[in-house]
Amino acid sequence: MLKRWGGLVSVLLVFTFFITACSLAPTTQVSPAKGIAWAPGLTALPQETVVKVGMKQVISDAGILIGMAKGYYQDLGIKIDPIQFNSGQEMINQLAAGQLDVGATVTAAGLLNAMSRDIPVKIVADKGINVPGQGYYRLVVRKDLANDLKDFADLRGKKIAVVGTASLDEICLARVLAKGGLTTKDIDMQVIRAFPDMLVSLGNKSIDAAMVIEPFVTQGIAKGIVDPWKDPSEYDPDAQIALLVYGTSMTTRPDVANRFMTAYVKSMRDYNDAFFKNKNKSEVINMLCKYSVIKDPALYEKMFPTGLNPDGYLRMNGIAADLAWYKENNLLKSEIKLEDAVDNKYVDFAVKTLGKYQ
Repeated sequence: MLKRWGGLVSVLLVFTFFITACSLAPTTQVSPAKGIAWAPGLTALPQETVVKVGMKQVISDAGILIGMAKGYYQDLGIKIDPIQFNSGQEMINQLAAGQLDVGATVTAAGLLNAMSRDIPVKIVADKGINVPGQGYYRLVVRKDLANDLKDFADLRGKKIAVVGTASLDEICLARVLAKGGLTTKDIDMQVIRAFPDMLVSLGNKSIDAAMVIEPFVTQGIAKGIVDPWKDPSEYDPDAQIALLVYGTSMTTRPDVANRFMTAYVKSMRDYNDAFFKNKNKSEVINMLCKYSVIKDPALYEKMFPTGLNPDGYLRMNGIAADLAWYKENNLLKSEIKLEDAVDNKYVDFAVKTLGKYQ
């Protein structure tokens, strides 16, 4: 009997020692979610959120591609799902239906008409502008015609190609022609749906000029096919070439929309540091080679650089001029004002978080 009590006492003593030791051990407290080092005051979303982005993965998509490469979106709880579209209208339809979250695109009648139906699709940030003296989207002319085409009025009667009508491409051509007192009725406007095909047509002399984007400008010059002609700052200084658009699934989720924009603006700052301040340029070029459709590092050193506002804001004068053109050409189904098309609050949030670009 005594042995049984002795055993029980021993067990109780061990148990008591264990409890005492545990109570004296330092406690591990769960720290609150830490902010993001590059985005003070922001934390990641509570659950990883997939954001579907419609884009062609070109250089003007650097605000998305660099952020993917450097993990900025991932830091904020966002996983980018890049999606390719056969047409801009297909992208617009999915943005309006909430099946696509973000669109990297240009102004088009279809986009603006989607907005005019009270669908909360908004133009929210810059995605490409021409740098004065280095326009990345411009009218190029056949090299053998360059000496004959001295002024804008000399374009009369020429075969000039665009990739599409009722969109930015036709608008930009119209502005070129207006400098010479011309309209699209004074030329033979051709629609060629792909920029590489434009170079072929310029090379075989079936067209005289075309509205072309990089890297095809540089490729055409290298092949001796095209002359870059006049800089866009002469004929379209306020142009907003490309846009970032939020679909209904983003405008109704401000936590996701604001975090996406913060990562986007941070990425565009890295791009500007690389291409205009020569900071970490080779690193950024390597990232773009990996994530974009342009895989040749040497091309990045030769091309006219895409302009991207490091604070994310759009050229409002350019958007206003585009709206006026669509209205004048009876391409809008109803009245749409600038403030209805553009929403700067997401960029405002990003700049407040990151501070102004220095």
